[in-house]
Amino acid sequence: MVQRKRFAVSVLLLITGLLAVADSSVVVRDAWVREAPPGAPVLAAYFTLENTGSKADKLVAVRAVDFEKIEIHATEIRAGVARMIALDALPISPHALVKLAPGGYHIMLHHPRRALAAGMSVKLELRFESGTRLTVVAPVRRAEAGTAHHH
Repeated sequence: MVQRKRFAVSVLLLITGLLAVADSSVVVRDAWVREAPPGAPVLAAYFTLENTGSKADKLVAVRAVDFEKIEIHATEIRAGVARMIALDALPISPHALVKLAPGGYHIMLHHPRRALAAGMSVKLELRFESGTRLTVVAPVRRAEAGTAHHH
């Protein structure tokens, strides 16, 4: 009897976990990595996250074999000076867009393990609080003139 109850609870927890992941409906669009000068220790990645689901989610980590360390950042302006702030997570409300762009939210890619130039690409794995993992291939490209730069 005790084993049946444990089994039933295990199945219920598994189903609940699967439903939580199934409801996570985050879509990634327009991913790109800013080309940096040769030898630059830091690059930045940008993209748009859209939560088409009915539950909030959070981007909690980004992984890539091409970099030693990756952080989620926000740019804050204080007294006319821009500074970057590392974030533990980036919330995505239901039915909302969160745009990562120069001068705002962005992904800091520290210590590239290979030289990256315009025309190449980087594979990023985005990890969400819901347990969802999305793999995105982001092209490396030159920034448009007049956009904020983090290097």
